[in-house]
Amino acid sequence: MVASPAFAEFLREQLAPLGRITMRRMFGKTGVFCDGVMLGMVTDNTFYMRVDDQNRETFKEAAASPPLHYAKQGVTIDLAFWRVPERLFDEPDELVVWAQVALAAARRVAAKRAGPAAPARKSRTSPPKRRNSS
Repeated sequence: MVASPAFAEFLREQLAPLGRITMRRMFGKTGVFCDGVMLGMVTDNTFYMRVDDQNRETFKEAAASPPLHYAKQGVTIDLAFWRVPERLFDEPDELVVWAQVALAAARRVAAKRAGPAAPARKSRTSPPKRRNSS
């Protein structure tokens, strides 16, 4: 179910204009990362890209295929990854445009998961004062 070495190399070459592309096995699939952010997944040499409410319109062509999903306790759970149309593998410039849009969605998801930044802690330049015990 993971990406074959040849397909993984093909994706790395095609997506190279985005940044550093890496792949990692995850849940029996292959996660596709750009600079540490997961923009897609591969299963059975089928490439899926991250979709959210802001980029759904761009990917409406991909909505014709079912999203990446898995079964849990007899229920099918759809993931926010839609199948890339096969025609894009013959149109590398357009594939990169789709990937840029997916990467933007992936960054939004990553920012949401990180949550608000924690407040900065005050640093002490001198040790705390000791109390006299009487």
